[in-house]
Amino acid sequence: MNEHTVVSDEIDDSVELTDEESQYKFDLTFYGADYPVDGLVKRLKRGDIVVPSFDPVNEGAFDVEAFQRKFVWSKLQCDRFIESLLLGLPVPGIFLVQQSNKTLLVLDGQQRLLTLVAFYSGVLNGKEFVLEHVQDQFKGHKYEGLKDDERRIIDDSLIHATVIKKTSEEQDLSSIYSLFERLNSGGTQLSPHEIRVALAPGRLMNLVRDLNADLRWREIFGPVSKKLKDHELILRFLALRYEAGSYKSPMKDFLTSFAQKYSALDQKTGEDFTKSFVGAIGLAHDIAGKKAFKLTNALNAAVFDSVMVGLAERLDQGEPLPDVEALKGAYETLLQDANYIASVSKATAREDQVAERIGLAVAAFDGV
Repeated sequence: MNEHTVVSDEIDDSVELTDEESQYKFDLTFYGADYPVDGLVKRLKRGDIVVPSFDPVNEGAFDVEAFQRKFVWSKLQCDRFIESLLLGLPVPGIFLVQQSNKTLLVLDGQQRLLTLVAFYSGVLNGKEFVLEHVQDQFKGHKYEGLKDDERRIIDDSLIHATVIKKTSEEQDLSSIYSLFERLNSGGTQLSPHEIRVALAPGRLMNLVRDLNADLRWREIFGPVSKKLKDHELILRFLALRYEAGSYKSPMKDFLTSFAQKYSALDQKTGEDFTKSFVGAIGLAHDIAGKKAFKLTNALNAAVFDSVMVGLAERLDQGEPLPDVEALKGAYETLLQDANYIASVSKATAREDQVAERIGLAVAAFDGV
């Protein structure tokens, strides 16, 4: 691989702290509810139950193809799950979290629910959903082709749901985030930012999505990340640019709190965020092109957040506009600073390391 090769999701964030976690008290309330299968399907189609990272309501029409965007189960798994219901067998429960608008977010069990919607809709991954890997009496059947007694069995089958609620609307999301991570342990594991998007949707996440299309950023990062790592880096820059003074590790909780705080982003703040990111990424691209933020072949997340904050701070100084050649020199000097390299190479989520690298980056570009 040559130095200009960029691979999607090739990000050096392995030096984040992995053994320092917040001590959660899990100040949550729980209650159980048994839902009939047909009721679950109706709630999913209405958007009363929401699968992470997806809003099933599109101008009032239910979009099966879009709903299945998160679908990863094999056909065998889908068939066996439906068969269990048709045989009247018990199936694992699901976990839901109640949002402030009373919708229920799926924390665990999304593949089971997606399978139900696919079977009732008759479409699985763009193909007709016909049962294959099942007992002979069910083979070749679709939902619409079931016998009346078979349809009643699956419609009336109960799936137990554990519903989680915050104890107050003012409570932060850290406990639910940590619970989400604990439950999110199957073959469909979500990335940290996918969990964050699910828990704190809104204008900020929409803005991050729009900023992610910036052409200079795309050239630096590479192909769009399927696990939203590019989105997370943009959020990380914004959080450290505007809230660095309140930073506390772990980084994931800091980013989640920032996402929650600014979920209902107002227009003026959104314009400030946009100006800051677009200006800083433009300068970074002018300085280093595709090699920006890289110590090796991989984009270094700590170099990214600190250099971006440093460049954004320099742009805030206004006239005269920074000289690109001078900035190149400052950037190269920064990457040769032993203290800076240490701050981006180990324990990069620790408070002192974050403050150290951002301080050095801001100082490097100050007045250039």
